[in-house]
Amino acid sequence: MINTPKVRVIDEEGENLGIMYTREAIEQAAEVGLDLVEVSPNADPPVCKFLDVGKYRYEAQKKANAARKTQRTQEIKEIKMRPNIDDHDYDVKLRNVHRFIEEGDKVKVTLRFRGRELSHQQLGMNLLRRVQDDVAEIAKVEAFPRMEGRQMLMVLSPK
Repeated sequence: MINTPKVRVIDEEGENLGIMYTREAIEQAAEVGLDLVEVSPNADPPVCKFLDVGKYRYEAQKKANAARKTQRTQEIKEIKMRPNIDDHDYDVKLRNVHRFIEEGDKVKVTLRFRGRELSHQQLGMNLLRRVQDDVAEIAKVEAFPRMEGRQMLMVLSPK
């Protein structure tokens, strides 16, 4: 057994069996009816454990499925406005923004300029600032207002 690498071995109950030759560890694992699995290869010496590989893979798959089931994707909802929006219309849009944020979604506020409205970009900026102030307690600005062609965009995300 000269030049055979040594490993730290842990049995199926989690007991440390100490450092032994790899071949010897594999034989001991086979006696118990398990496999020798390298758990932490970067340790010195590497750490190996007696495991049933099939059962281990099955448990890992079950954990991954449970994690996937509980996770929720974050959608981006869009609210479209115009620079000269009426107060009541603004309130309705703002209620929707609040609802989307509380559901955990991001909200993209799009301000569309038509015709000569483009020369009054300050009105649009003021409107987006007003939206930002009205949702400040539940949302933070992820992307500050910017022009993209004839529209001004801002992205809000839940705090």
